[in-house]
Amino acid sequence: MRAFSLLKRSLPVIACCLLASCATSRYEQAVDSVPEHRSAERMAQILTQPQPEPIREPLSRRGNADEYEVWGKTYQVHKGLTNYSQQGVASWYGQKFHGHETSNGEIFDVFEFTAAHKSLPLPSYVCVTNLANQQSLVVRVNDRGPFHGNRLIDLSYAAAVRLGFDKVGTADVQVELIAAPLMKVDYKHIQVEAFSQRNSAEKLKQTIERVFTDANDATQLKVPVYIQRESKQGLDLHKVRIGPVSPDSIARIQGLLLAKELNPGMVLPQPIFVKPSAKTSESDVQTTPAAIQPTTKSVEQLSVGS
Repeated sequence: MRAFSLLKRSLPVIACCLLASCATSRYEQAVDSVPEHRSAERMAQILTQPQPEPIREPLSRRGNADEYEVWGKTYQVHKGLTNYSQQGVASWYGQKFHGHETSNGEIFDVFEFTAAHKSLPLPSYVCVTNLANQQSLVVRVNDRGPFHGNRLIDLSYAAAVRLGFDKVGTADVQVELIAAPLMKVDYKHIQVEAFSQRNSAEKLKQTIERVFTDANDATQLKVPVYIQRESKQGLDLHKVRIGPVSPDSIARIQGLLLAKELNPGMVLPQPIFVKPSAKTSESDVQTTPAAIQPTTKSVEQLSVGS
């Protein structure tokens, strides 16, 4: 009976502990703040460091679910955008989130020119203009947010400093999309040669793979080479192809082939959807880059603190 009485008195304490545990954030700070290490030299660097170069990167594996939910509200990710221009309120986020993962799995750095947006595909590059002073800056969107009030975009602390609103907290801005991530239909395939004999196709495939491996910056040129078998009028053709590749890498790939006195090939006009045949192994075929495989909705992957 005494034990029961003791347990009964302990229940409120246990409940409070459980609630406190559930409410614990993954962030060390309860309230956001300016960066801890703001030396005069570091602040001067922010004003002179180069803007990110807008390029079309592969769509991130994380942070690009078709829709996601935060605090009971559902948001859609607008994949495949080519145009976006909108005015709204910009805020900034800083030390509380520094060193933590963004929605696409990268590490947030308050001193980089990055941003969070609720619906743009990740990563995107946008030009943000402070309408009060007409200062503009290119930032790379790699996070989700802001989820407070009517804010349109959340900028890194460094971006807010560069745009001149770090001390006031928010600003009316114009956000324009410059470079959206690559989608599946954007990737191309290059056909180098076609052979009636499988062995000839295999030899060329291996030669091309060695060309890419021997390149000085081969780590940046990991593109698949495969053989597609097609039958026409009773004749088997074994087509040696490279792809899928991003449009901006085609000239470099063809340049490497020409440097080794190989046929630079032709860029196929339409996306290629390859089905392995009995003579074509799975290892020969790759039609979808790993970076654009489908993603699933996960609130855990969102930086909901912003």
